[in-house]
Amino acid sequence: MAGRPRPQPQPHSPSASTRRRERWLVVLGVALHAVYMLSIFDIYFKSPIVHGMDPVPPRLSAAPAKRLVLLVADGLRADKFFEPDERGRYRAPFLRGVIEEKGRWGVSHARPPTESRPGHVSLIAGFYEDPSAVTKGWKANPVEFDSVFNQSRHTISFGSPDIVPIFCSSLPHSTWDTYPHEYEDFATDASFLDHWSFDQFQGLLNRSFDDIKLRQLLLQDKLVIFLHLLGCDTNGHAHRPYSSIYLNNVKVVDQIAESVYNLMENYFKDNQTAYVFTADHGMSDKGSHGDGHPSNTDTPLVAWGAGIRSPKFLAYTEKPDDGFRFVDDHKHDTPTPQDWALEGFERVDVNQADIAPLMSTLVGLPCPMNSVGSLPTHYLKLSKADEVEAVLANTKQILNQFLRKSQLRRMALAGLHYFQTYDWFMLMTTITLGYIGWMINLILHVLQSYTSFPAILLKKALLHPKNTSMKVYIGGCFFMGLSSIILLLEKSPLLYHAYAFMTIFLWTRIVQNFEFLKAVWREFSNMPFKHTLNLLISSAIALFVLEFLVISFFDRKIYTWCFLVLGITGSTYVAFFIQAGPVLAIYIWLACWFLSVFTLMPAEIPENNNLVILSGALIILIAVASRWANSNCTTFWLYLTRANKRDSQSSKLYFVQVILVAISSIMVWLSTSHRSQNRELHSLHQLINWSVAGVAMVLPLFSPPSVLSRLTSIFLGFAPPFLLLSIGYEAVFYSAFSMVLIGWIFVESANLYCSEESGSARRRSLVDGSVFGYEERHLQLSDLRIPLLFVILFNVAFFGTGNFASIASFEISSVYRFITVFSPFLMAGLLIFKLFIPFMLVICTFSAITKIVRIPRLGCYFLVILLSDVMTIHFFFLVRNTGSWMEIGNSISHFGIVSAQVVFVLLLFALTNIYTRDIAVSSRQLTARKVM
Repeated sequence: MAGRPRPQPQPHSPSASTRRRERWLVVLGVALHAVYMLSIFDIYFKSPIVHGMDPVPPRLSAAPAKRLVLLVADGLRADKFFEPDERGRYRAPFLRGVIEEKGRWGVSHARPPTESRPGHVSLIAGFYEDPSAVTKGWKANPVEFDSVFNQSRHTISFGSPDIVPIFCSSLPHSTWDTYPHEYEDFATDASFLDHWSFDQFQGLLNRSFDDIKLRQLLLQDKLVIFLHLLGCDTNGHAHRPYSSIYLNNVKVVDQIAESVYNLMENYFKDNQTAYVFTADHGMSDKGSHGDGHPSNTDTPLVAWGAGIRSPKFLAYTEKPDDGFRFVDDHKHDTPTPQDWALEGFERVDVNQADIAPLMSTLVGLPCPMNSVGSLPTHYLKLSKADEVEAVLANTKQILNQFLRKSQLRRMALAGLHYFQTYDWFMLMTTITLGYIGWMINLILHVLQSYTSFPAILLKKALLHPKNTSMKVYIGGCFFMGLSSIILLLEKSPLLYHAYAFMTIFLWTRIVQNFEFLKAVWREFSNMPFKHTLNLLISSAIALFVLEFLVISFFDRKIYTWCFLVLGITGSTYVAFFIQAGPVLAIYIWLACWFLSVFTLMPAEIPENNNLVILSGALIILIAVASRWANSNCTTFWLYLTRANKRDSQSSKLYFVQVILVAISSIMVWLSTSHRSQNRELHSLHQLINWSVAGVAMVLPLFSPPSVLSRLTSIFLGFAPPFLLLSIGYEAVFYSAFSMVLIGWIFVESANLYCSEESGSARRRSLVDGSVFGYEERHLQLSDLRIPLLFVILFNVAFFGTGNFASIASFEISSVYRFITVFSPFLMAGLLIFKLFIPFMLVICTFSAITKIVRIPRLGCYFLVILLSDVMTIHFFFLVRNTGSWMEIGNSISHFGIVSAQVVFVLLLFALTNIYTRDIAVSSRQLTARKVM
């Protein structure tokens, strides 16, 4: 990318062999990043599940209860359950009566990710699934694990099709059923789902009076009954946890708890049933869950019945024990809120996994073999001897895991942590060398294929290829075979072989290019000091920007300062160095400052449909201004407009697109108003929304191919679906972000125009509006600014309206103008498509700029991946497996995001190429330019 000044840069046209080599390089990059992304689970996270242990049944004189009823109110947060309503009445009067008269209560502390599957695994199996489970799927059982249901004599379960089958589908001693997915409609009051579960159970008990086998099954001991109540979760997503629908659902689950209690007591009449009421996770104020916020981790726990202690009354001077640490590494030092009015009743908080050994002990079962929960003895009504036996069984079960893990490694006992981190050094060294080798390969490919270095070196006879390829490949194969033998002797997993093979292969390719590297080093050594200094300064600036982007993953507000400074420096540069006019300088300043506002706004987007509707007017206003600029036929505008005669057909297309933006704004208001009044999406509104979004995205294909016309059409084409998927200020972000992208194009065009020497031939060709047969020039060091700005704007698209890396950052209400019936794949697809739109705008702009300045787009793509991988290595060392689970989850997300960019960006390049491949730029005469 650097060299001595040359009289004139030569046109660059990659050969067929270069194209083939690039295809293989892209395939290698995709495979490498996919395999290396999995390495963090081998390095930082090991599955907590081990097999080969024997269950440890508690040696109790008698089981405290014959049967257990587990009621899980999915998505019920603790404060909404315990606090009174606006009238001062408590929403769960039956369970509150249980707390005051019959049983014990507390807050169960869940561990992120606070999602339904890991929450239920924690409750029923007693362990926290490690993050590697996400690579195998949350819904299906990725691994076989023991649970309370497995140990029971029989389990009866009714509820959601996403939860019940996880534990019962492969369990022979179970009776279960689920409702269809279509029942989960976000446009309705979902409390009927809870009634469905209760009705199925009530029907089963009623059938038992006529079915002798069923009656005998119900009368046996060690029976577990599980009702999954999904209403609060669905209503929380659809209407928020402070809505009347959600709060009423709290009353519904309380009524169902009362009905189940009365039904069981009237059916069995033996006072041998234990009851546990809790939730898998809570719900944030914006209707989501997943992270470690207390609104998501704190859930209610109420237990009563056989084997459960009666309430313990406290004097007001007594304080709860604050020495117990919970899974999120904090002590219980939060006092019970006064409005709960429960200060007089002992509160016993637990970790969510502690509920599994509690349930097992109540019915005399062994604790699940992989459980990490500690038996909460304050809930149990046992004799001292039985209490000791129960605690001992729980302790032995945890100890067995420790002993089994030590046996699997054939090493002396040095602690579980030692075995978890045994291969760290070897794996981290291998992966780091692999990433460095990949980056060097990228640099070599760019130097060989997209710069003037090969021609310079051959001309100076500095490059003397030697027939060393075969020797290098033989040496690489030898090291691969040696590493394979060592790993086989260590009985290492198959992925370890893949890590080593890829790293050795990459460094083999580097050694193969050793002569070229030596020649490049000689050329750099002979460069003037000015050029060397320029290279060092550019590299330092690039590293500084990349470190800045790494920090932005933890604090998105620094983008505000970034664009405030960029607005001032950019406008100053345009005014004094490019001399493109004060209008452009003022525009750059205003666009950057406008965009800087959004990273100060909360990641939790508040609903504001007025902003969405007004943003439609702003989009139309920007399109009108762009249309006016498109008629400008002077100076650098000619690169963007081609100065062709205006086509009446393009004017019609423009007005159709503006009308579709206006219709989408109107449909935002109509759809939201109708749904708020009728709690359902009108089928006609749904049809119009889908039609408007679909047609709008097709129209840019028929727009004029000039840069400004095509990009304006793309901006208008993606505006309707983005508006229909928006709920608040992110709709305005779309306009602000587009203004900055347009400003980037203006600056590049003005810089190109002013850097060229004036000439009558050039002016005549511009005015004639001729189109060149596209020829790319070689990359120069100054072109590094384009992929660097791309990476910055790409990250702004990630964090401009929230924290993309957070599990709980997705607003499911964004899809309600298209669909309300629960459909996980379609809803996820719409959410991801909304997030893709700003990225697609960035890549369309990037593609247009590469055409304006005549540099190879694929060469710039490789530079983008190179810059991204500098961040990838940094995030690889920032992955955490200690601390709060919010920090752990975010560290995994950050590494995954930057690792996936090689595929992510390539996919978006392919998608946007449909819109940008025929963009045409006015011809011009290339003048003498410096290579450096």
